[in-house]
Amino acid sequence: MIKKKLNVNYDGWELKFFDKSKNFRNYQLRLIKNYIKGHIAEVGPGNGTNLSYYIECPKKIDLYEPTKKLYLGLKKNFGKNKKIFTYNKKFTIQKEKYNSILYLDVLEHIKDDKNEILKAFKSIKKNGYLIINVPAYSHLYSKFDKDVGHYKRYEKKDIKIIFKGLKFKKLDLKYYDSIGYILSLLSKLTSSDYKQKFEQKIKVWDSLIPFSKSIDYLIGNLFGKSLLVIIKK
Repeated sequence: MIKKKLNVNYDGWELKFFDKSKNFRNYQLRLIKNYIKGHIAEVGPGNGTNLSYYIECPKKIDLYEPTKKLYLGLKKNFGKNKKIFTYNKKFTIQKEKYNSILYLDVLEHIKDDKNEILKAFKSIKKNGYLIINVPAYSHLYSKFDKDVGHYKRYEKKDIKIIFKGLKFKKLDLKYYDSIGYILSLLSKLTSSDYKQKFEQKIKVWDSLIPFSKSIDYLIGNLFGKSLLVIIKK
């Protein structure tokens, strides 16, 4: 069996910039909040930014963060919340199954993504949900992706291959953030140094999210910077 590889030394240097992207986080939350109920788990929560947006939705939250530095930050920020339980380890198949499991911009950091998803799928209750957000389109893969430990970017066909052979009730695949896609494509085509004025670039992108939402609606989520996957078991 191929062992899962996940970089536990990943320090998440870019998170402090993306964590300030309130427009994007609110947009993402609107797409997933109806599926975050009961007892849930988030794998690779990083600094806990996503958690801070959906924290009121579930009754109980388990966090699996393998990076020690990020784990300690989670304990410091959320340790007093009695419904949150934090573990400094990789996710494994759980006997007590979850209503939902979240992988929000995490799966791309895991080399053996299919094995990871199989473990999560087995740990979900019947009629439960697996919620995955990943960077979209392999042709957008850039030096930034490589530098932050992304093994790949995803297209709908990649997700369908991962779930092939599994029995589930519904699989929804949705691209979103069309303007983010255009900005990412322009950055790659111009071969610009992505680290130059990185914080300002993130602020500009986030400020354009309201326009992205409108365009996504008008074009029926034809393309986007991110791919959202929601599977009902």
